[in-house]
Amino acid sequence: MTTTTRTLGRSGIEVSAIGMGCWAIGGPLWGDGGQPFGWGEVDDDESIRTIHRALDLGVTLFDTASNYGAGHSERILGRALTGRRDSAVIATKFGNVSEEATRRALGTDASPAFAVRSLEDSLRRLGTAHVDLYQLHINELPAPAALDLVGALEDLVDQGKIRAYGWSTDNPASAEAFAAAGPHCAAIQHDESVLSDNAAVLAVCDRHDLASLNRGPLAMGLLTGSTRAVGADDVRGRAPEWLQWFTDGRPTPRWAARVEQVREALTADGRTLAQGALGWLLARSPRTVPIPGLRTVAQAEENLATLTVGPLPPEAYAEVERLLTDLRPTPAL
Repeated sequence: MTTTTRTLGRSGIEVSAIGMGCWAIGGPLWGDGGQPFGWGEVDDDESIRTIHRALDLGVTLFDTASNYGAGHSERILGRALTGRRDSAVIATKFGNVSEEATRRALGTDASPAFAVRSLEDSLRRLGTAHVDLYQLHINELPAPAALDLVGALEDLVDQGKIRAYGWSTDNPASAEAFAAAGPHCAAIQHDESVLSDNAAVLAVCDRHDLASLNRGPLAMGLLTGSTRAVGADDVRGRAPEWLQWFTDGRPTPRWAARVEQVREALTADGRTLAQGALGWLLARSPRTVPIPGLRTVAQAEENLATLTVGPLPPEAYAEVERLLTDLRPTPAL
């Protein structure tokens, strides 16, 4: 199988051009008032089979977080990588506090001391001595608070416990400040899909030689074409304010209509809708690394086939941009 690779920015770490997002395999996580922050119940054995299949298909990057399933995602990833750790690049995140015993979300902590303590817990759950990419997981944190973390993160690099770090944020000014301050900042993770292009963050990645890790590359399932309702224990079933793609567990009509608008262009060369959406991201920039969430072997096989079919062809990419021209405002000069 021909597998394309990309580099995690100035870290020089080589990864597969598509990674595996591990939020969904964490299982349930609950917030105040019964707000779900996970993707419902999961089959751990199937999750492990999915990770193994992803490895076999050429995936090397696995993106998780300390709070996905209150640590359950990290535990499952660690189990799956037993004996195969050297084949994987592990990215995890810190800043969201959760309780493993109850699977409750308990708020956030952006202190340097918590960043260090959270890493120790992540290393224990993952069963590894180091994490390759350690990411701040508080999207809207004010930039000065994020910059207060740089010293602690650099210390963790010096200790060999992390190889590089980054921030999961959609704010280009925050990303700019963090990248400028952090010598070993290597990536910005941000919302990026054919329906939600963040050109300003991509420009930051260009200026500072960073990787662009694309969360939500399939708009949380909307770009797979599925129309089935999701359960009440799924974050999409009771969508928070920031989740625009789903309403009451079903695709939001105006966004479902957008998908239909570009379906033909995304699938013109015979690929599936999901493969077309991932192919658009690979064509968008040489820095993009989409990390679709995978829960089953079948999902892995479909989505990761994009590594073989490659980026969306130029003519199809141009047609998608024409169809979505009102979503692609011209940047101010």
